[in-house]
Amino acid sequence: MKLVSVNVGLPRTLTWKGATFQTVIFKTPVAGRIMLRTTNLDGDGQADLSVHGGRNKAVYGYPSEHYAAWNAELPELVNLDRAWGAFGENFTTEGLLENAIFIGDRYRIGSAVVMVMTPRQPCYKLAAKFQRDDIIERFILSGRSGFYFSVIEEGEVGAGDEIELLGREEITLSVAQVNTLYTAKSPDRDMLQRSLQIKSLPEGWRNRFRTRLADLDR
Repeated sequence: MKLVSVNVGLPRTLTWKGATFQTVIFKTPVAGRIMLRTTNLDGDGQADLSVHGGRNKAVYGYPSEHYAAWNAELPELVNLDRAWGAFGENFTTEGLLENAIFIGDRYRIGSAVVMVMTPRQPCYKLAAKFQRDDIIERFILSGRSGFYFSVIEEGEVGAGDEIELLGREEITLSVAQVNTLYTAKSPDRDMLQRSLQIKSLPEGWRNRFRTRLADLDR
């Protein structure tokens, strides 16, 4: 497992469907090593702190393996195979896939330590970047969500760094399983109950799954 690219960006103005707003979904790779802080990477801005950034979403990771699938599905999205950061990710990774990494997993990357928190649920800014109404639904249904990290220990990171698994929670679910619980019309009861026992799962997600579990009993 390794870090393929580290990508940062600063807020810029974008217009979509008559609305004008600030976004940092446009990221570009950086050369050399960069400091990963508790809430973000040096040189990386966040336009709306109510939904992006913060301790639970300090870094967004996205598997490089997904780029080929997007190229095949949407060939009009030009040169995605060479455009690391295209999905707004800070870390483009290799060897970390949603069905094999788990909420609460702790990894050492460079001299930093990070923890897997949640999948990504995209907002309208993804549609605005790609100028496609259907990209959000495609993104969610594909299961190619990527994942947010919190920062346990600050440190320097850079492209080419190995990603080392340090530990895993005793009770947890994969990012793919959490995606399924979030989107399935009839979620699995046992998985919902298990989700409530994941210590590192943020309370907002836990509340959603409590509600989904209660709905099954109605």
